[in-house]
Amino acid sequence: MVRSVIVPEGYDEIGPFAERAEELGYERLWIGELWGRDAFVALTEAAQLTSDIDLGTAIVNVYGRSPATLAQAAASLDAEASGRVVLGVGTSTPKAIEDLHGVPFENPPRRLHETVELSRAFLQEDGRVEYEGEVFEVADFPALDADVPVYAAALGSANRRATGRTADGWIPHNIPFDHLDDAFETIAETASDAGRDPDAIQTAPYVPAAVSEDADAAYERVAAHLAYYVGSGEGYRNAVAQAFPDAADAVAEAWREGDRDAAREAVTQEMIDALGVAGTPEEAREKLDDVEAIDAIDESILVVPAGTGEEITRTTVAELAPR
Repeated sequence: MVRSVIVPEGYDEIGPFAERAEELGYERLWIGELWGRDAFVALTEAAQLTSDIDLGTAIVNVYGRSPATLAQAAASLDAEASGRVVLGVGTSTPKAIEDLHGVPFENPPRRLHETVELSRAFLQEDGRVEYEGEVFEVADFPALDADVPVYAAALGSANRRATGRTADGWIPHNIPFDHLDDAFETIAETASDAGRDPDAIQTAPYVPAAVSEDADAAYERVAAHLAYYVGSGEGYRNAVAQAFPDAADAVAEAWREGDRDAAREAVTQEMIDALGVAGTPEEAREKLDDVEAIDAIDESILVVPAGTGEEITRTTVAELAPR
């Protein structure tokens, strides 16, 4: 079991955080990207200050860069990190793609499929790359000969099918942990149909986590994280609604009405336990052990919720470290 951690949102000191994560025994450090911070540049600093911890993007979107640009950036980072890189990509949301990047959020599953497939070809194949898809065409360019796995963040069934056809790993978010086995079946069936080995596809879910001697404060941070995603993204709401239909609807309705407090209050204790890890150090460690004991999970990616204060962030990262 791999235990990894995402650099907390808004955390500026990437290098020191990477050094500390490596000291604590985390096997992989991930960094997200929406706006204001380039994931590949930030991870280059981490690569220069560490020697053992793997480095990954979780996630960069598939609309803001072409597959060639993604592959080029990942290969350059991998060379700097001496072969420690994983490229994690996803479709992101209409808000981020249309309002920030200024491009239509069209056919996300196809875009994900072709981006992963073509990026892997550039990164992992020998010789020259030829590709003809619905979105991208490439003619006679050399592969980069970089052994960089490509993971796909996917919630809906169409994106999971794209993952099964193309990706080395799957990053789910807001699918209840005990539902991951069933959700992976779509990936496994599609992979088998494509002549791929489903067992070779790694499952690495986000695990929203908060640890504090004040258990209520920890629960509140994870509840706020879940309320934000369920309230602001229909895909996330649908994923949670598979297990908690009434609660997910209540959270989403309160969020749409602009009542953030009510949205957070609508997150039940059952949702927190099914979708995250929160509590005192002892409670949280026990819960994380239970999550990692699920057969469907190969790697847990700890996510300290955005807006969490420095004290709880520091406590969470330290108390849930592998050693």
